Amino acid sequence: MHESSRRTRGKVRWSKLYSFSCLRPHTSDPDSAQELIGQPGFSRVVFCNEPQLHKRKPYKYTSNSVSTKKYTAVTFLPKALFEQFRRVANFMLKEAVEDWYRFLQDLNVNNRTVKAHAENGLFVDKLWREISVGDVVKVKKDEYFSSDLLLLSSSYEDGVCYVETMNLDGETSLKIKRCLEVTLHLNEDEKFSEFKATTRCEDPNPSLYTFVGNLEFESKIYPLSPAQILLRDSKLRNTDYVYGAVIFSGHNTKVVRNSTMSPSKRSRLEKKMDKVIYLLFSMLLLISLVTSIGSSVVIKSDVSQWWYLSLEDSDPLFDPSNPSKSGFLQFIRALILYGYLIPISLYVSIEIVKMLQARFINKDKKMYDEATCKSVQARTSNLNEELGQVEIILSDKTGTLTCNQMEFRKCSIAGFSYGGNINEVDIAASKRMNTETEAYRSSIDQSDTTSQSLEMSGFSVVDIIAQQAILRGHENAVNSNARNSRLSDVRKESVIKVIKGFNFRDERVMALCHTGIPFEDGQTDKLKYEAESPEEVAFLIASQEFGFQFFQRTQSLMTLKELDPSSGKQVKREYKLLNLLEFSSSRKRMSVIVRDEDGKIYLLCKGADSIIFDRLAENGGAYLESTTSHLSNYAEDGFRTLAFAYRALELAEYEQWNSIFTQARTTVGPEREELLEHATEMIEKELILLGVVAVEDKLQKGVLECIDKLAQAGIKIWLLTGDKKETAINIGFSCSLLRQDMKQFHVCLSKETESKNHLKDMKEEILHQIESSYQVMCQDNNKDSPFALVVDGRALEIALKSDVRGQFLQLAVNCASVICCRVSPKQKALITRLVKKHTGKTTLAIGDGANDVGMIHEADIGVGISGMEGMQAVMASDFSLPQFRFLERLLIVHGHWCYKRISKMVLYSVYKNIAFGLTLFYYEILTNFSGDSLYDDWYMVVFNVFLTSMPVISLGVFEQDVSSDVCLQFPSLYRQGQRNIFFSWSRVVGWILNGIVAASVIFLANVYIFSAAAFRQEGHVADITQFGAIMYTCIIWTVNCQIALIITHFTWIQHLFIWGSILLWYIFALAYGALPPDYSQRGFKILTESIGAAPLYWVATFLVTTAALLPYFTHIAVQRLLSPMDDHIIREMKHCKKDVTENQMWLREQRNSQRSTQPSPPPAAAYEAKISQAFSHMDNRQDILGNNSPEIIRWLCNLSESELDMLIRLKSLILHRAKVIGHDELAKNFDLPTLRSIGLLLMEYLKGKVKDLSQVQGLTKLVAFPECCNLLKGNPGEDSSMEELKACIGIDERKRPTKRPGEEATKLKKQRF
Repeated sequence: MHESSRRTRGKVRWSKLYSFSCLRPHTSDPDSAQELIGQPGFSRVVFCNEPQLHKRKPYKYTSNSVSTKKYTAVTFLPKALFEQFRRVANFMLKEAVEDWYRFLQDLNVNNRTVKAHAENGLFVDKLWREISVGDVVKVKKDEYFSSDLLLLSSSYEDGVCYVETMNLDGETSLKIKRCLEVTLHLNEDEKFSEFKATTRCEDPNPSLYTFVGNLEFESKIYPLSPAQILLRDSKLRNTDYVYGAVIFSGHNTKVVRNSTMSPSKRSRLEKKMDKVIYLLFSMLLLISLVTSIGSSVVIKSDVSQWWYLSLEDSDPLFDPSNPSKSGFLQFIRALILYGYLIPISLYVSIEIVKMLQARFINKDKKMYDEATCKSVQARTSNLNEELGQVEIILSDKTGTLTCNQMEFRKCSIAGFSYGGNINEVDIAASKRMNTETEAYRSSIDQSDTTSQSLEMSGFSVVDIIAQQAILRGHENAVNSNARNSRLSDVRKESVIKVIKGFNFRDERVMALCHTGIPFEDGQTDKLKYEAESPEEVAFLIASQEFGFQFFQRTQSLMTLKELDPSSGKQVKREYKLLNLLEFSSSRKRMSVIVRDEDGKIYLLCKGADSIIFDRLAENGGAYLESTTSHLSNYAEDGFRTLAFAYRALELAEYEQWNSIFTQARTTVGPEREELLEHATEMIEKELILLGVVAVEDKLQKGVLECIDKLAQAGIKIWLLTGDKKETAINIGFSCSLLRQDMKQFHVCLSKETESKNHLKDMKEEILHQIESSYQVMCQDNNKDSPFALVVDGRALEIALKSDVRGQFLQLAVNCASVICCRVSPKQKALITRLVKKHTGKTTLAIGDGANDVGMIHEADIGVGISGMEGMQAVMASDFSLPQFRFLERLLIVHGHWCYKRISKMVLYSVYKNIAFGLTLFYYEILTNFSGDSLYDDWYMVVFNVFLTSMPVISLGVFEQDVSSDVCLQFPSLYRQGQRNIFFSWSRVVGWILNGIVAASVIFLANVYIFSAAAFRQEGHVADITQFGAIMYTCIIWTVNCQIALIITHFTWIQHLFIWGSILLWYIFALAYGALPPDYSQRGFKILTESIGAAPLYWVATFLVTTAALLPYFTHIAVQRLLSPMDDHIIREMKHCKKDVTENQMWLREQRNSQRSTQPSPPPAAAYEAKISQAFSHMDNRQDILGNNSPEIIRWLCNLSESELDMLIRLKSLILHRAKVIGHDELAKNFDLPTLRSIGLLLMEYLKGKVKDLSQVQGLTKLVAFPECCNLLKGNPGEDSSMEELKACIGIDERKRPTKRPGEEATKLKKQRF
């Protein structure tokens, strides 16, 4: 009994959570509600519970069966042929297999079952494909909806249900749906025996968030809204069951109409393969034409003298009376005979190899995420090699670089700022100073009377620098400890009470203005929450921690638990929810209207700061200046911010507005949204600002290291985010998109220009900024200096216009990093398309949500993150990742390997087919274009199918130029793919020439050896059968040994396939020769009785094979001796174990292959005051840093501990001694820029780039001062002064490198071979 009552309470509690009375549809005037019903676009009529009426016209609709196949039995041939003829040659079986898998997936979905009403209240199991419009179905908990349903009732007494729409819009948060009150009683099977109703609604359309219609039930008309519609492929959650009537079925459902076919993508290498095939086809035409002309000439001049051949006069191939006709027929025959020049089998091999490569990518254990139990998935195998040529990555931020799990960090209330947690930006700065941060529970800084700061978890940067000074023994810094005193428990309680006062007249905004759903944790007394956005969850958790617990939600009430200040006891307070004005991307805000226990009505509003600030009353921004300052600070810390405001409403004003709003909500037609927007604008004004809050979306694990590696690999990264500029910049610093060595360009509109809102003026300003930035870039002397571009939202909108985009893209594509702020989903897709079109470079787009689908489709490679925002991005992608960090291994390892494998496959296949096909052409020339084939027909058939195919496949699957670890240690190897080194036209032509040389050597050598010498003991020379078999043997040996020279990473599989293919030729020759002559024809006992018994055959095979391979072997030997590539050097170092025996050299070469991409602190302006304060603790010289440039401040932030220590000793030495001798001019002129210049020179000396310290100009001038020489205890001109200086500033010669970086590699190159 106890358990039963407990379940009942749980059921009621869940049913009361989110059933807003304000969401109940109001019955409107039938005439006004039906103005558009029946007109074009609103003509659908559904007879609920009467599906038999929809089996005949005019109310017959599509079935519920859904097909995602590309082809049918009728359309397969024409469609597949069109798809394949986009390629020069291909294999259609793959298309059929892939479409078969789609068919099986469709079959699995269509054969799911659901309970459907049959008759007399009886519900039976029906297959999804058997469901039709008008059916009433019963869906149980955790089941998917088979069609678009009209919700009739649920297991809850108030008719609500909770739906997960992850498969539709990518959102994991639950959505509330609620039936009409008039159908609430239909909550049992038996009650549907007599139920009949008619729905008149909009026609099928792809809009997921709108629905217009009416329900005619019991002679009354009720308006319908999206709140009553359950969409196909969404899932029922936290609800036992629901009843619904089918409105749209099959291909008419919104999710199917909203789906788009993924674009057919082809890799650049594959497109270039087509051009190679065109080149080979041109060669085929050329040699066929030569054969045709030669044959015509011979037939015309010589065939009459060949009486001994007994040629038939009727043979059209040899007709002296019509040589032109004979020549044309010989041309056709030559096209067929020399067709082996075209490597058709290559396409089959590549398809097999790509599928196996995709399997290896999917099974890579190092790309498996244990937290989510997901691994990388190659959803297509067409783009494997494209992964090795990516030059530009366009990335979303939230959920892609970050975890999409918000944490409440800071807030500003009534002009006071609270919170001080360390985040990634501070950690990035502390890492540059080699200082570890220490967590503290709570601290407060009272030195600033205008802004209090609650330090929750750590030191600020000032604390870090000051602590460094203390550790170095600077006594003046000790006083700084007093500024960071810890709070007592009583003090902390008072501070928390202030934070809990995030209120207005005792009303709780964060705990009321949301769409959250509370539920019990089960392990603690705390509640958990689900809401439409992770920010709202963070707000609810924070308000709960501050003592305001959002506890319960009923149809019209929201209940809070809080401590009563007077009694100190926990009390409940109820607020009647009158209206909910929902959030949208266009509104950028949401509001609730509530009535408190005293009957007062308030509008509570939260949203983007720019939106809220524009709606403040004249007296509503009392703390606007300080709040704006705090807002800027939060953004600089990389936090996402939201503003809160409120407004008190009079009853008469509210009732007047509510009637307008209700009328707008019940309007049926396209103008409904416009009316709703107008109604909300009427009430959301004259607000009073309460404050702002800041939440942090933490970076995913490994993002910083991944971006570092990608930057070292030469990949440019664009960040496309909807955040404001300051937030995006600081996230860029924290994830290493922006680095200390970058020069930044900012493109944004000035406030004056933006306020005028004149398009011409805005264009001129943007163009001026772009042109000036590009001019600075062109004039920069340091060509290796990276640039970064930051574009604000409105400026980006102007820059993407047709007459500006050219200049914008010219600047952007030359920057190492680009950050675009306030970007809409449509702009993401547009930017991706423009970058791909303008640059012609390989682009990769990566995102995690439905708003990234357009960008993923537009890019050459689309990558989806299977994260918190559902599967929309994954379903649209070519590759899916559980975490962003796996992109590093996917590109730098697998992409690099796949590119080189496919490149080698194609080039080798071109080589072997030319080597084989040209021997046929040479034999034609030798025999005066007789048209006879040198090889047996079966020899020609098995050449590509059995004897040379498996080594090619093993090359494409197992080849590795370097190991995966070396790929990651030397990311610059990835640039070989970006420059397309291994599939350039010079490589293609080189391998064609190699094939021509091999064919020429094989043919001429065999002719020379066997034409004049006796082949058998009886003195017989080799006939055509023996000559062809011998030459065929040489071809098999040569092409298989050639692939052995190409392969750099051997496995037992490759050895088996290469040498097994050669052995297979002899087995085939034995088996084929053993057949009766009627079948084996010329090959009868060719090996056992003809060529195998002759020693010359075996000797010639060895000599000819060696001679054919000698040119290639000579080429690679000379290349590696005189001009080795990066991978050649690395492999040699690994082979000679230089990475073990000379580890320092290995590490130095590794460092030299990487660019300096260390994380950098935020913009210098944000840290100038902090560094100045820190240096004031060191030696009371705070005025030194007062007027220094941001460049100097940034440089100072990036010093290591040892470098900073050396610099401090140098400054202290000079200034102290100058003071002793009274040299005021030296002390006055020795500022930080001078110190920086000397420090830079000293660091060059420490790095080995300056061999003699006396050559350093700055120090030479310094020592030239007589006073300084005396300070250093040396006389002018004596060398001891320099030695003394070295000792004083701590230069240790033993730790200084004696060789410049790269000298070992140069020495190694000279010792080759």
